[in-house]
Amino acid sequence: MQFTPTQKQAAAWLAIAVLALLALRALGPVLTPFIVAAVLAYALTPLVDRLDDVWGGRMPRVLAVVIVQLLFLLAVLCLVLLIIPVLLKEIPLIREQLPMLLDKLHATLSPWLAQFGIHIALDLASLRELLVGYLNANWGDSFGSLWSSLKLGGSVLLTVVGYTVLIPVALFYLLLDWKQVVARALELVPPRVRPGVDSFTHEADQVLGQYLRGQLLVMVTMAVFYSTGLALFGLDLAVPIGVFTGLAMFVPYVGFGIGLVLAIVAGVLEFASVKALVMVGSVYGLGQVFEGFYLTPRLVGERIGLHPLAVIFALLAFGQLFGFVGVLIALPASALLLVAIRRIRSGYLSSRLYQG
Repeated sequence: MQFTPTQKQAAAWLAIAVLALLALRALGPVLTPFIVAAVLAYALTPLVDRLDDVWGGRMPRVLAVVIVQLLFLLAVLCLVLLIIPVLLKEIPLIREQLPMLLDKLHATLSPWLAQFGIHIALDLASLRELLVGYLNANWGDSFGSLWSSLKLGGSVLLTVVGYTVLIPVALFYLLLDWKQVVARALELVPPRVRPGVDSFTHEADQVLGQYLRGQLLVMVTMAVFYSTGLALFGLDLAVPIGVFTGLAMFVPYVGFGIGLVLAIVAGVLEFASVKALVMVGSVYGLGQVFEGFYLTPRLVGERIGLHPLAVIFALLAFGQLFGFVGVLIALPASALLLVAIRRIRSGYLSSRLYQG
């Protein structure tokens, strides 16, 4: 069977794509810090370029890279310092207030269920002792087990430390030489198809860039909204929970759901009354309406075409196929697929197959 030159080229490119996917899957743990650094470099390079432009090109690029990277690391550190109080405060509160909450729950549910002929008798004393004992035991055992595993194996600790050191180093060099890295990658594209590839990458860069910038504005705005709303109701952990909810909205609905659960738990533990449900329902209900019907359409824009469900599906699909690395590349890959689908659709609508 004879193959035409076009078929041979298509087979060669298909083989290259399959090998690249297999290599990505096999070398996932090794590539993870570099992919994280590449995604961050893509997002932070415009800031470096803008800082360089402000000084009229007189600022050394290495100085601009250092400034941007230090600001980014400071932002990450501030985020971590905001999340820690949630964990340090809620877990002891669960142990302290769980007996009281069980008593209130029983006192509220028993009369209400009795109206329907349902009579319940719970041994709350034994249940409280069981739950409190479990929490107290596992609170200490969990740290003991973690410390023992770190001393014996140390692989997780070494991985975390390695990523913590390697990602900033890789990010520094990628920010410093980002344009050269991109140019060298494009040099591998055959000259006859380079105009089409340049057009494709330019459109994909616009789609992804607009989505990231718009989504960042949505995240910051909603972080301020949730923090302010929860603080007005007097919640002690309003700022860390609000900021976490806003920033976690990068994954549509999933981040909102996690923030909602954190707010409900914190409100119930602190107020132990209906006020907690009123507070969370008011703040998060208004926030969802404001974000879904006004903020996202205005800042992100329907013209980008990355529907929230498509983002969730991409995260799940790429995570299933390639693990953590797949989650990291899901959004950039979705932007590329979106542009490709648009072009395939345009070509199909203008083809003889469609027009007859």
